[in-house]
Amino acid sequence: MKHMRIGIDARFYGSVGKGLGRYTEKLIEHLEALDQDNDYVVFLRQENFDEYVPKNARFRKVLAQYPWYGFSEQFLFPLLLLHFRLDVVHFPHFNVPFWYPKKFIVTIHDLILLHHPTLRNTTRSRAFYLLKFAAYRFIIACAIRRATRIITVSRFTEQDILARYPAACGKIAVTYEATDLACPWLPSAREKAVFSRLGLLRGASADVSSKSIRDILKPYLLYVGNAYPHKNLEALLAVAAAFPTYAFLLVGKEDYFYARLRKVAEKQGLQNVIFTGFIDDRELNTLYRFARCYVFPSLYEGFGLPPLEAMTRGVPVLSSDQGSLPEILGTAARYFDPYAEGSFRRELAAILDSETVRQELSDNGYRQAARYSWEKMAAETLALYDRSIENK
Repeated sequence: MKHMRIGIDARFYGSVGKGLGRYTEKLIEHLEALDQDNDYVVFLRQENFDEYVPKNARFRKVLAQYPWYGFSEQFLFPLLLLHFRLDVVHFPHFNVPFWYPKKFIVTIHDLILLHHPTLRNTTRSRAFYLLKFAAYRFIIACAIRRATRIITVSRFTEQDILARYPAACGKIAVTYEATDLACPWLPSAREKAVFSRLGLLRGASADVSSKSIRDILKPYLLYVGNAYPHKNLEALLAVAAAFPTYAFLLVGKEDYFYARLRKVAEKQGLQNVIFTGFIDDRELNTLYRFARCYVFPSLYEGFGLPPLEAMTRGVPVLSSDQGSLPEILGTAARYFDPYAEGSFRRELAAILDSETVRQELSDNGYRQAARYSWEKMAAETLALYDRSIENK
């Protein structure tokens, strides 16, 4: 194996990049543990520069204060990359600088914007959105044509890319994402505080201190993620109206899309839908721990990490049957057709009405989630770096 200088565009690293940030964070974390031979330059923005602390002496972090999808990303970032004389650069997202002339690998997680090119995805004007959409199509096409290798996270996305971009033929490698298997729990008192804050405890605070959480907890269902239109959360609101004795928790940082969804719920008079806002990982583990079911009505996913994360926590999963979800979740989830009226409601009732069904889904979910490994993903990615140097 030739010694390499590898660059990783980690401007999405960590919490600022949501799912993409988690992928980038876990890739770097496990590369640090696996690779003692090559040198890495990790490019970060000011927002996440302190969040990443190298644990391997061969990893160096560099400030790259270039906004995503901006002018400086296209024209100034390539100059910084060239300064470090890198053998290969890994871009974990499609926004590859057009003017970067050397070898690179790109990860394309999905083609959501091509399948759902709607003005509902933006708060800007129609003209601005159409310009942005045209730029997206141009940049992703260029990245696919020029990349040495293309990484994607499911067979579904691989086929989706090949159907639209013949230039990707022979370049694609699938490296599945994963989820952390360790789930640290909060002390019981803090768990009760979380549920009290969300209004999910029966009785006054003074009456619950000595009781088991399960004895005083209102039954609830869980969704974790953003509220982008393709997530199809309006369908979740419709189902919530049909199950008024259950609380529906929607966990996600408040933004334009969540604010709009909240207004829809208020207009419909839904009292059992709770918008939690941002929840940190340890509190989120508590919400997973006691949920009756995890619901995921998405119309398109390149991988589908949240329901897999729910499986890791032993939560029964009800998912739409769209995109990569049947591939990733396998037989460990129950599915509904989001385009068939009543399908979501019927399948949810089948889960909630049967403890046997919930236990079976929980047991199968543990086994399904264990099939995926961040370490395996990083090892396969490292092998692609090596091959990209071999292929002159």
